[in-house]
Amino acid sequence: MMGPMRGLKKGRGMSRGRRTRGRVALLLGLSMVAVTACGSTAAGQGDAAQPGSSGSGTEQAQQVEPARAGAKVVAADPTAVPEPVGQRPPQTVRIDLETVELDGKLDDGTTYTYWTFNGQVPGPMLRVRVGDTVELHLKNSPKSGQIHSIDLHAVNGPGGGAVATQVKPGEEKVFTWKALNPGLYIYHCASPHIPSHIANGMYGLILVEPEGGLPPVDKEFYIVQGEFYTNLKRGEKGHAGYDYDALLDERPNFVVFNGAAAYWTGERAMKAKVGDRIRIFVGNGGPNLVSSFHVIGEVFDAVHDQGATEAVHNVQTALIPAGGAAWVEFTVDVPGTYTLVDHSISRSIDKGAIAQIVVEGEPNPEVFDAPQVDAGAH
Repeated sequence: MMGPMRGLKKGRGMSRGRRTRGRVALLLGLSMVAVTACGSTAAGQGDAAQPGSSGSGTEQAQQVEPARAGAKVVAADPTAVPEPVGQRPPQTVRIDLETVELDGKLDDGTTYTYWTFNGQVPGPMLRVRVGDTVELHLKNSPKSGQIHSIDLHAVNGPGGGAVATQVKPGEEKVFTWKALNPGLYIYHCASPHIPSHIANGMYGLILVEPEGGLPPVDKEFYIVQGEFYTNLKRGEKGHAGYDYDALLDERPNFVVFNGAAAYWTGERAMKAKVGDRIRIFVGNGGPNLVSSFHVIGEVFDAVHDQGATEAVHNVQTALIPAGGAAWVEFTVDVPGTYTLVDHSISRSIDKGAIAQIVVEGEPNPEVFDAPQVDAGAH
């Protein structure tokens, strides 16, 4: 699929105990165990319906619909980061996005009807530079059941673009804006009911690079945390319905990175080599919780909180509010498996907010020496 951005020339059923052990195994980097165990998450909510639909209420017994055949992988690839802007001058950049509603895989044995940008959660990472004029085209799939829109926190203008992009199914709207402020920003749907659109997966990140670009690194990754509020009770599997009451009570039963529980772990983990300088663009779609983002076994050399120009150094855990973003940088000195978590830790062990980076290379006993540990286990 063609990317969303184009430069234009100037003028253009697992028990709680087993589930927890699986998450702990992931945290320890024992992926052969973890990949088997990580499929079950969830804390139960009621079965209240979203606004405008009929729901039976939390006191009535519910029958869980089976997981839907043909559900797609919606978990956005964390390595799908656009190329750096570099030294180029400001130009007009066209961005094409499409809002798509589809059944996707939320966890092993569990599907969910997502609302998305470009069929993935988070939506694609966007990358421009300060001074660029951005021409944004937003289509809404004719198969959608909702009006959708986009609010980019990088935009200076009414609704961040949402006022101009309330798009009915099958239609398209366009607006232009100038990137005035460098930084890393959330974008999200801003059609009523806004919290429901975000909770169903409609968010992503846009990076506005400063003049001259960012310093080069060896690896860049894209991670966005989000919450899913479903009607599944603890241990249940099947097709999860959206639970509006759980949203209002701020009780998500899935908290995930990139749209699905523990998806980017084990064989799907991100890859790096000893000595690599790593930059992770981290966002928090919310809609409600603050993320305590941490990489187990690393200290962030630099954190650009909310994409700030000046970094804070030697940070163990970065707090990222709902609707916020930061990028973190560190150099990996030792081979092994490094686990990304929300250090409100039950969200990772029990609800799915886990990803992994597998680092290959020679041991470095001057930095870390543990003969009983297989540093290459992943």
